[in-house]
Amino acid sequence: MQKDIKNYTFSELEAEVLSLGLPKYTAKQVFGWLYQKNVSDFVAMTDLAKGTRTRLKDSFFIRDPELLEKEVSRDGTVKLLFGLNGGVAVETAVIPDTERLTVCLSSQVGCKFACKFCVSGKNGFERDLSVAELTGQLTAVARHFSRKVTNIVFMGIGEPLDNFDNLAAAVKILTDTKAFAFPKRKICVSTSGLVPKILKLADLNLGVKLSISLHAANDKLRSTLMPINKKYSIEELIAAAAVFAQDERDPVTFEYVLLKGVNDSAADAVSLAKLLKGRHFKVNLIPCNEGNLEFKSLEEAAAEKFLNIVKNNGVVCTLRKSRGFDIAAACGQLRARHI
Repeated sequence: MQKDIKNYTFSELEAEVLSLGLPKYTAKQVFGWLYQKNVSDFVAMTDLAKGTRTRLKDSFFIRDPELLEKEVSRDGTVKLLFGLNGGVAVETAVIPDTERLTVCLSSQVGCKFACKFCVSGKNGFERDLSVAELTGQLTAVARHFSRKVTNIVFMGIGEPLDNFDNLAAAVKILTDTKAFAFPKRKICVSTSGLVPKILKLADLNLGVKLSISLHAANDKLRSTLMPINKKYSIEELIAAAAVFAQDERDPVTFEYVLLKGVNDSAADAVSLAKLLKGRHFKVNLIPCNEGNLEFKSLEEAAAEKFLNIVKNNGVVCTLRKSRGFDIAAACGQLRARHI
């Protein structure tokens, strides 16, 4: 049975080619064609012997995500709907800026975690993305954009750390100098707060940045907004984040979506700062994108007031500019509509 060749890290592919009786260096050649030259056919790998190409083609297949739809926002954000194996689809957001081109990758088809302010899991959870599907979003993006991707964030559909093994393998391929050679510090993994997986990620020492969805400074409110908090409390989450941050150059970022009348008071801002002050943490405030949810967005002046309270209480804090709202590509809006 043929196997998807993009599901293998370099060391795993070396073992595979050796098992086929092929030279070990074949893995390096194949990696270069797949990820540096973005080739999707073994026939095109012209520095491999014809017999080698035939043997690889008999043993493996190369399948890239199929572009089904493309939407472009007024602010330049692009949303791509990719069809995957089994008739499912995920969305990938591409966010251009003056000096950066950021790609927001999905990690699962749907999501299990039912955060109240996020529509990405509204159609339920279907399955994890494979390693090939995780990295394949990036290779597919490269075929549709002339600019070089500078930043990768695993913040699309799904909970990245719930698909831990495939995520870790994908990061290894992304950062492998024989593949994408993507800078580790330009990759950020987001999580809703899976404490054991945060600690596991810290143990792997992959060098990526970590972003944690917080959205409340007390357990009662966070459990209402994010059911995952009923399993892992804020105290446990902060402790895990501190372990991750202790050997990292970059601080752990805590995402905080501002929900009008819910978590946006001056007291909430003070509590947030008190919770995070004195650690290698920072806060990223996010405007609420209302979509079809029950929450309302905060006025700009009120958001700035919240920002200043957090900063004045000793915590680094920024306010994210909302992008791609008009095409449902903004934070918390990505969802596969192709069912």
